[in-house]
Amino acid sequence: MTEERRYTDEEVEEIFRTASSEAAGRRSLPAREGPTLAELQTIGAEVGMSAEQIAAAAARLDLPAAVGSRRAVLGMPTAVGRTVDLPRAPTDREWGILVGELRETFAAQGRESSGSGLRSWQNGNLRVAIEPTETGHRLRMTTRKGSAATGIGASVILVLLAILPLLGMGGAEGLGESILLALIGLGIFSYQAISLPSWATERGAQMEAVAARTVELLSRPPAEAASPPDPG
Repeated sequence: MTEERRYTDEEVEEIFRTASSEAAGRRSLPAREGPTLAELQTIGAEVGMSAEQIAAAAARLDLPAAVGSRRAVLGMPTAVGRTVDLPRAPTDREWGILVGELRETFAAQGRESSGSGLRSWQNGNLRVAIEPTETGHRLRMTTRKGSAATGIGASVILVLLAILPLLGMGGAEGLGESILLALIGLGIFSYQAISLPSWATERGAQMEAVAARTVELLSRPPAEAASPPDPG
């Protein structure tokens, strides 16, 4: 008989914090080595948490972590990505569930495509795909800020043009225009420096949530489409 997994104090706190937003308070645990899932469910039932809530929260501890990626220009992020291995491929019904949640998470309708074992959902530069690998399947999410490179490049060019008179490469009569160009360039650069990190952080958090939800869903037995009622 396989020995049941036991959870550390830190994991217990995380499970209860995930399963319920209400503080359950500190409680004595029945096993020195840490409680099993069944024991946690018994404790949770005493404070109004269902066994399903506790099991789902506990399962999140064993989910594989998503591997993040990021590209940057002059230290400012312009592209974000996440990749995570999946327990299995989704059924048609599960893919439909995930697409619905993608549309809600990213507030976009997007479009679906599939073929050769690959399923994808795309909205502009944002692409979410479940693709086959040598050992199974993985979820790959990528996005880039299309205007970022153009904005950063334009700001640098404007600043360079502005300093030409100071280098003796332009007439003094153009100093006023140079100052204006410099101010515009610095303004564009400052806007990118402030907005791009916030955009990358938000997209990264959304991708982490999608990755966790996808792995959690596909860790369960396959959810097939409901059979049509028997006409007889």
